[in-house]
Amino acid sequence: MKHVDIWTDGASRGNPGPGGYGVVLKYFDKSGSLHRKELKEAFQNTTNNRMEVMSAIVALRELKESCEVTLTSDSKYLVNAFNEKWIDTWIKEDFRRGKANEVKNIELWEELIDLTKKHKITFAWVKGHSDNVENERCDQLANEAMDDLKANNLK
Repeated sequence: MKHVDIWTDGASRGNPGPGGYGVVLKYFDKSGSLHRKELKEAFQNTTNNRMEVMSAIVALRELKESCEVTLTSDSKYLVNAFNEKWIDTWIKEDFRRGKANEVKNIELWEELIDLTKKHKITFAWVKGHSDNVENERCDQLANEAMDDLKANNLK
């Protein structure tokens, strides 16, 4: 099974407000050659948490076969949802926390859950802005996407 390293980051300027994500995917092919792909996109009205989850979705959509994945994020919201088994509780409780408090971004979580079933994924947390090269790159990509969105809307 191919191993893919993924780093993701989401950001927003305002919550809600303009937001974006950045993704870096890396893997070595059978000949030992490194393959790297970077992705970014921005949205006009979103939240930081939506962008964090969306970054993982977009990254996993890129995988064309079942893979062993290490997905690294500075989002405890994303990482803990899987590592702390919040997902299991949310599913069991029909995406409710308490009687009336619905989990936000259900449609994104449902898609992410479906995508995780296709791969063997380890979710890893890294502290943001702590000199992790790939995490910093994802942050840069997310901000570039938001800057591009702002520039295009001014025209």
